Amino acid sequence: MNKALRKAVIAGNWKMNKTRPEAKALIEELKPLVADAGCDVVICVPYTNLETALELTKGTDIGVGAENCHWAKSGAFTGEISADMLAEMGVQYVVIGHSERRQYFGETDVTVNKRVRAALDAGLTVILCVGELLEQREQGVTEEIVGMQTKIALQGVSEKELKKIIIAYEPVWAIGTGKTATADQADEVNGCIRGVIAKLYGKAAADAVTVQYGGSMNAGNAEELLNKEHVDGGLIGGASLKAPDFAAIVKAASR
Repeated sequence: MNKALRKAVIAGNWKMNKTRPEAKALIEELKPLVADAGCDVVICVPYTNLETALELTKGTDIGVGAENCHWAKSGAFTGEISADMLAEMGVQYVVIGHSERRQYFGETDVTVNKRVRAALDAGLTVILCVGELLEQREQGVTEEIVGMQTKIALQGVSEKELKKIIIAYEPVWAIGTGKTATADQADEVNGCIRGVIAKLYGKAAADAVTVQYGGSMNAGNAEELLNKEHVDGGLIGGASLKAPDFAAIVKAASR
């Protein structure tokens, strides 16, 4: 991390976990553990937990995010939630393009870009996920795949708007599998992403953008990953559901 140039951000992605009482218990346990964090702390929770999270984090430095949003402001999109609906609630962040959305729910690079655009227009900060499949890594095209995903997702995004974008490199083969990219692998791809940003927006913008790592970062490996130059935080899955583990990652990012 280089905190002199950019923010370190640790964001929890709860995925489809926690009822409202369970969410309340987890947040109450987490709050004192991250009260003195030296990085930005965000929890991205299921839609049903947003009001609970927003209420319980009042007066704290914990940001609240949703796990997706639709690109339309309103309309006949049964089951979807618009960015404006999230913003009206007071939600600050939204995860877009997560590999599980791409894999299971038909997200494409084009629809990711549309959702990014809608989220920015609503004033939300976007956590934009990019990452390659295992076979793509084995074929040696990681840089091309991740670069393409980044470029398409940022089409129509201005340099000023880039300040509201956090990029999370999530190798698909390391999400929920227990496998983790080595610290060097994570740093290399995050550096490639920063290089793409430099070509699109210039070096100063690239130096300022936060690029997280999101493939099974946990309390045990966080410090090694976060010690790398281009790893500016993490998008945390399973470990975000255990307050002590998530707090340990926040502590590692606070050093």
